[in-house]
Amino acid sequence: MMSDRLAICPGSFDPVTVGHLDIISRASRLFDRVVVAVLTNDAKRAAFSIDERMQFIRTAIADAGLDNVEVDTSDKLLADYCRERGAVAIVKGLRAVSDFEYEFQMALTNKKLYPDAETVFLTTSSENMYLSSSLVKQIAAHGGDISDFVPKVIKSEIEERLHKKG
Repeated sequence: MMSDRLAICPGSFDPVTVGHLDIISRASRLFDRVVVAVLTNDAKRAAFSIDERMQFIRTAIADAGLDNVEVDTSDKLLADYCRERGAVAIVKGLRAVSDFEYEFQMALTNKKLYPDAETVFLTTSSENMYLSSSLVKQIAAHGGDISDFVPKVIKSEIEERLHKKG
């Protein structure tokens, strides 16, 4: 019996956006199981804790009915995490050419560190090309409407938290 194909969707998801959810949803149709791995990006200062980000994603994927998606976190190298989980793929979303150069470098590095997983790039939907967590945080901090940018089911929590900070 062939084992099911597991893909890892890594990111900081600070907070999760409709663009992230679109990539996760599309990955869930391509693979038997998907793990959304919430990772720490040392280059960025997070607005939400890892636990908060994980809960936002769990709420959003439950609302979207993505039954083959789970949420996890790790402080290991992504390649080591993929090896530990037995992943066959790393799924990354690409918004623009500017994303590609960095993601291509990471893909080659991960392939060297863990040859058993392929990096799969999914291009963003055209309506999400400009969207980023940073943009969402900036708009929410100034009291702007983020309805079109984050899953509806978590919108008020994100607004409440970020508007207080802003």
